[in-house]
Amino acid sequence: MSLVAGVDSSTQSCKVVVRDAETGALVRSGSAPHPEGTEVDPAAWWTALEAAAEAAGGLDDVAAVSVGGQQHGMVCLDEAGEVVRPALLWNDTRSAAAAAALNTELGAAAWAEAVGLVQVASFTATKLRWLAEHEPDAAARVAAVCLPHDWLTWKLGGAQGLEALRTDRSDASGTGYYSAATSEYRRDLLKRAFGRDDLVLPEVLGPTESAGTTSSGAILGPGCGDNAGAALGVGARPGDVVVSIGTSGVACAVSETPSADPTGLVAGFADATGRHLPLVCTLNAARVLDASARLLGVDHDGLSRLALEAPSGSGGLVLVPYLEGERTPDRPDARGVIHGLTLATAEPAYLARAAVEGLLCGLADGIDALKAQGVAINRVLLVGGGARSEAVRRLAPVVIGHPVLVPEPGEYVADGAARQAAWTLTGGEEPPAWELAGTETYEADPDPAVRARYAEVRDLTEGV
Repeated sequence: MSLVAGVDSSTQSCKVVVRDAETGALVRSGSAPHPEGTEVDPAAWWTALEAAAEAAGGLDDVAAVSVGGQQHGMVCLDEAGEVVRPALLWNDTRSAAAAAALNTELGAAAWAEAVGLVQVASFTATKLRWLAEHEPDAAARVAAVCLPHDWLTWKLGGAQGLEALRTDRSDASGTGYYSAATSEYRRDLLKRAFGRDDLVLPEVLGPTESAGTTSSGAILGPGCGDNAGAALGVGARPGDVVVSIGTSGVACAVSETPSADPTGLVAGFADATGRHLPLVCTLNAARVLDASARLLGVDHDGLSRLALEAPSGSGGLVLVPYLEGERTPDRPDARGVIHGLTLATAEPAYLARAAVEGLLCGLADGIDALKAQGVAINRVLLVGGGARSEAVRRLAPVVIGHPVLVPEPGEYVADGAARQAAWTLTGGEEPPAWELAGTETYEADPDPAVRARYAEVRDLTEGV
């Protein structure tokens, strides 16, 4: 039996799974936490990876390993390969003004045509502009820029010089200076963002190309962004929409064709199979459930029970969950709003249901944006920590308007990375066919009034 390992280096933690390369059967796993914050020393990711690998029984016996990682994070290296400053993560919004400036300079439609996305604070290009403007001494030392999964793959391969940096299409497509449609870096746009285009950028590998080997001789897969990893982990195919409720909320679809949305709602990313992954991302997802449970003094099961006690639409009570600003729509300075509070709705159950419905309405808006880009939607798969909530599972088809398939809880980014590792090991036109066990289907009559009421309130956050 050949073993492969998949790594998910996410915002909050590092997870490692070891699976059978042929069947995908889980052999062992481990995890370790990451520090909190939107600015992190990459050394903390490496420490967590080592701890998670040790908890998973080590990687010495695996034939291949691949890393899935949080997208967009800016990791800057000097000529010696040392980290110049702590990495700015995807959810660091300090570069919002830089994003607005870049969009004004080039135009939103031109950005969408060039790289499939309109700049928002999450993307690496905006963070580079912020660095050049606010920390010019640090910017002058930068010789290479890469992403979290690129850096960890490089470290696993021995960090043998900047020219050994590798990435894949899925993660490169979220930088703001790489086109998934043409599979090329746009150094002219890198220069526009950073003022220089002489940086070393990771070589972009194909879906099954090796990024090198580890010290124990395991083949390194190209790695991928976390959303592409999750799509690969659940076996998403063209026509599937994957809705993930984690630290961020994501609605993405596997597509044969690239997207270029000048409104900026849909980012035209690539997936991990050579296809495309048009994607809508919200900053506020599972933490909305965390905050609501804390506010009501209950645990997550208690929040779910309360939400299911209230009527559909929460009696007109709406929670617009922009608790950390928002990325989609692009409102980095927005705040959450509760609207429609009356004597009748001033009850825990109504607020609990409004929180779940508000979270789902934001994701349903994302699915509509995908449809507007011509994306075919045949199935909706619901994953992520938030999918463990019974209320989320049962209310999702009510709000989204489609039956929802919920695989059993799992580490789907790590699983997708492991599947990619197996694919790198064995080759072939398509990744190995691993069975997705324990999938349940949730169906319910849609209630369009929930989203109509949410839409009335949503734009009231514009100036909040």
